Amino acid sequence: MNIHSLAVPSPVSQREPGDRAEAILDAALGLFASQGYHGTTVPEVAQRAKLAAGTLYRYFDSKEALVNALFRREKRRFMLALLDGVAVDAPHREQFRALWFRLARFYEEHPQSTQFLELHLHGPYLDDESRALELQSLEPVVLYVQSAQAQQVIKPLDPKAVIALVYGAFLGLTKAQMAGQLVLTPALLAEAEACAWEAVRR
Repeated sequence: MNIHSLAVPSPVSQREPGDRAEAILDAALGLFASQGYHGTTVPEVAQRAKLAAGTLYRYFDSKEALVNALFRREKRRFMLALLDGVAVDAPHREQFRALWFRLARFYEEHPQSTQFLELHLHGPYLDDESRALELQSLEPVVLYVQSAQAQQVIKPLDPKAVIALVYGAFLGLTKAQMAGQLVLTPALLAEAEACAWEAVRR
């Protein structure tokens, strides 16, 4: 998979005036992240985007179309942040550490996106294109795990199980911070990364 093919929109400050579709997606992100799919209404999104509901429907013909467009945008943004420029020829231990701290940086910079992707990953309203993108986005990480397993660096589990263990641990930390149970300091993140590595290394 060529990670550079996962284009993401320009930052808001760099957009052409009148890019209403992106403004709608920006407005929808916070609502879908905090209220979920069923708790969010199209009029709420339109109000936050400072548009009439009828105008919103000119860009997205349903709430399902809107959440799928947002899922694809945020998934591409996430995968670029995670993988773009990773030194694939570095030792597997170094790559693991780099991926972990890229996760941490993405969460710090895009907490709503992290929450949205986790909340909607298995939603029955995701369409075939969104589900295909999710599978495609896993391919580079699966290849990393398989390479590490071939060199007997990571335990011989199903690669997707390895990914679930590590990413699930990371998400658990973010949820604990959002609940006010801990603060993800650099020292804590480093200690947690070492624990995550110990859980999967051979």
